[in-house]
Amino acid sequence: MIRPLFNRSILLVCLWILSAKSFATLTIDITQGVEGAMPIAIVPFEWKGKEPLPEDVSGIIRSDLHRSGRFAPINDDDLISRPHEGKQVNFTDWRVLEIDNLIIGKIDLNKKGEYQIQFQLFDVIKGSQITGYSINTDAKGLRRTAHRISDIIYEALMGIRGAFDTRIAYVTLTKTSNGKKIYNLAVADADGVNEKIIFKSAQPVLSPSWSPDGKHLAYVAYSRGRPELYVQNIHTRRTKRISSYQGLNNAPAWSPNGKYLAMTLSKDGNAEIYILDIASNKLGRITNNYAIDTEPTWLPDGKGLIFTSDRGGGPQLYQIGVSGLQSSGKVKRLTYEGTYNARASVSPDGKKVVMVHRADRKFHIAVLDLKTEHFTILTESELDESPSFAPNGSMIIFATEYENQGVLSAVSVDGRAKQRLSLKEGDVREPAWSPFKSR
Repeated sequence: MIRPLFNRSILLVCLWILSAKSFATLTIDITQGVEGAMPIAIVPFEWKGKEPLPEDVSGIIRSDLHRSGRFAPINDDDLISRPHEGKQVNFTDWRVLEIDNLIIGKIDLNKKGEYQIQFQLFDVIKGSQITGYSINTDAKGLRRTAHRISDIIYEALMGIRGAFDTRIAYVTLTKTSNGKKIYNLAVADADGVNEKIIFKSAQPVLSPSWSPDGKHLAYVAYSRGRPELYVQNIHTRRTKRISSYQGLNNAPAWSPNGKYLAMTLSKDGNAEIYILDIASNKLGRITNNYAIDTEPTWLPDGKGLIFTSDRGGGPQLYQIGVSGLQSSGKVKRLTYEGTYNARASVSPDGKKVVMVHRADRKFHIAVLDLKTEHFTILTESELDESPSFAPNGSMIIFATEYENQGVLSAVSVDGRAKQRLSLKEGDVREPAWSPFKSR
């Protein structure tokens, strides 16, 4: 629980965060911001300790808000003053900079040796506080606390929950000095920091899929020379093989309630969509068609799947209702734009579907509004794949190529903000954005 900070009165609460710090392996470049992004000032938080802080809290907040593409933080050199408490703010001065909002804060050590972070968000035009909190944490929790503050600010100003305090899973491919390939399944914070390798293999690893509680990943591994499906606890590293039929065992997707896994199997001779009841290990066949049916993804209400099929002559997206381990209703085709649409991901509100779309022999990320049927191509790169929605629906992460290297990119759902995440060495592919962490 975090308590608000109203005006000059400070209400304290402890926030215990059990996260481990490691070094970032992904670097982020903002390749396109939103024209007319909201100007905002973030004053470096006051810290009077003898030793430097383990993390630059206000710097992390600045980076988070900038990466969203919705905010344009002014440079520190342009700050008109450096207040740390509300009583020090002269709104008349700040209006000269033509900024909309101001963030100030300070960090102290309390009697327990914890870091006490106090911050306030102000509406400069109205001259009033929008929100403010005091949060206690230990050194290991400083970075996550900064992300949580970013989420609070984003929600206060944008009206939707922020997704800075989330994670991404992805697969990296590197080579040893003798040319041996190494595939790593990794999990990192949404800004690419705190990477942890949870699975390593000399064979390909594909299609990571988060469980709704954010504790497990399902994925495809070729550890025994053919595709098999595994579920792994990202904290304990405990792993269970859940599907090892002859033929394809591909494209796992967790149901919203965490009870089922949709997948592609070819155990009966053709690639079809199946659903596995994880607790009972019972399997239900959902599609039955001569075509290739693959890449299932769930609707947020758990009552349907969207999948890729070439039953119409080329890869397109289709929707089918499901109830438990059975299909319900007829298959409905969703995409008609062009000859190739595949690898769907559904927005958390169920209103949009993002996909890989081919146009002029190039593969782009495109989004379809399921109600209006409006179809929009979001990217201009040529080899985009594996899109995944952020849990608040504001951004889409995907894999692409840049200067002959496999990288991750992110684009806002309206295509106006873009960023690139890359490794110093090797390729990174198969991204999947995690669900929200518990508040």
